[in-house]
Amino acid sequence: MTDDSQLDDEVRLRILQDDQRRRQLRLASPWRAWLQLTRLPNVFTSMADVMMGFLFAQPVRIVWGDRPWSPTAWDFVTLITLLVASGLLYAGGVVLNDVLDLDIDRRERPGRPLPSGRISVDAARRWGYRFLIGGVALATATVFSVGHLRPGVVAALLAIAILAYDAWLKRTPLGPVAMGACRMLNVMLGMNAVDASLGVGHWLVAGGLGVYVAGVTWFARRENEQSERLHLSLATAVMTVGLAMIASLPRWSDRVIAGIRQQPQWWYLLIAALGMVVLRRCVAAIIEPSPRGVRLAVTQCILSIVMLDAVACYSVRGMYWASVILLFWAPAILLGRWIEAT
Repeated sequence: MTDDSQLDDEVRLRILQDDQRRRQLRLASPWRAWLQLTRLPNVFTSMADVMMGFLFAQPVRIVWGDRPWSPTAWDFVTLITLLVASGLLYAGGVVLNDVLDLDIDRRERPGRPLPSGRISVDAARRWGYRFLIGGVALATATVFSVGHLRPGVVAALLAIAILAYDAWLKRTPLGPVAMGACRMLNVMLGMNAVDASLGVGHWLVAGGLGVYVAGVTWFARRENEQSERLHLSLATAVMTVGLAMIASLPRWSDRVIAGIRQQPQWWYLLIAALGMVVLRRCVAAIIEPSPRGVRLAVTQCILSIVMLDAVACYSVRGMYWASVILLFWAPAILLGRWIEAT
């Protein structure tokens, strides 16, 4: 009886060790390590920004429902090029961010790709700069489809802002402002690919997203330790200001669809409902400011950027193109269950 019991224990131990080895092999996958390093779920939020900016800036005419817009082949070429450029710029920014944060991650997140040794620091640094350069080069290449260099200029400014944030501003009071500026420039990357002047509505949408992301960045500043309720509350207030800027579109812009202009109360109700969905975890984190609660709130706020982009697009393009932008939400959510977004 004792021998059988010992045998069962040995079998269970062997099975447990085999499971542990399999988990370690999965974690050791170089592809998974790179996807973690580049925060792949968040890349789709960056692409959604660019697509929203591109659609928002297209010339419109006042109709009740969806805005008729017949994209040309060059429009598709431009949009796809900008989507890839934005993804590369985002990936380059977060990779270099981890390179510069290596000492901190060794203490606080030793399982991440760089401190765990799954990716070498030299390789990460090399590919981080390659991603940034590739993003600027692709955005500049749209000169052949749009006829001007504005997307390339905006991409270069975005790359500079990313490097400034990673290298100097991240741990200063200007850190959240710099990150918000990066997100605003990302929206402007799409808007400036359209040969049209920018009005109040353009700046409200791009600026609103920038302010929202500045609040998210401020909220996340101490996500690896116990946060202060006052700090989290003020950051949530900043996010709310960003949402309010987008909500004010019917008041300041004549580009919105006729349905919103004639019945703006439904638009305000939509933004309020979205705000409750986006910020509910922030409120929970304020009540119980644990590292896990703050990280969950930050993850939801980041992934909800796709919803904000879709709503902003809906204001001028209607439901069809807003639904197209929402398609970015599915891979962001699904991959977010497998790969950390923060």
